[in-house]
Amino acid sequence: MTPSAPHAAPSGHRSPCRPEHVRLLWGLAAAVVLADQATKAWAVSALSDGHRVPLLGDLLGLVLLRNPGAAFSFATGQTWVLTLVAALAALVVLRASRRLGSAWWAVALGLVLGGAVGNLIDRLLRSPGALRGHVVDFIDYGGVVVGNVADIAIVVAAGAIMVLSLYGLGIDGSRASGAEGRQETGAVS
Repeated sequence: MTPSAPHAAPSGHRSPCRPEHVRLLWGLAAAVVLADQATKAWAVSALSDGHRVPLLGDLLGLVLLRNPGAAFSFATGQTWVLTLVAALAALVVLRASRRLGSAWWAVALGLVLGGAVGNLIDRLLRSPGALRGHVVDFIDYGGVVVGNVADIAIVVAAGAIMVLSLYGLGIDGSRASGAEGRQETGAVS
């Protein structure tokens, strides 16, 4: 299924929320959370010995890590802050969904919500305790960073949000001034 063309609102008029886009956001977010938690459960059971399993030589592998911080071990001692940031991100997406008039934004926000909730579940429920839980990471990208499915969803969403913003497509499906020419060429629909 491909996202439908955005609902363009007349200039100065806010486009109503489109229920099918909200369902797309929720469905994608739920799929990301389920895939993230299922793969983390698998990783905890299958990779518990801590040895790296190469998939593509040194470029890609599997190794179990429990991350108390953010990417690149940033904010390692601030797990509770990262928990609050993830919860805030989820709330921002939920608030933005009230204006959702674009299938493309539904996809991007669904990925953000799914990724944030996937890692938030770890921070709330995993050891060493609530608000201090360590995120399960297991996808090793050449020894540079180790991540998970939630991280992939967040990175893809960030790229999509940048592209949507560059093309001037608003969350409500409207076009920013100057984006009309790009719309006519079929760059983003």
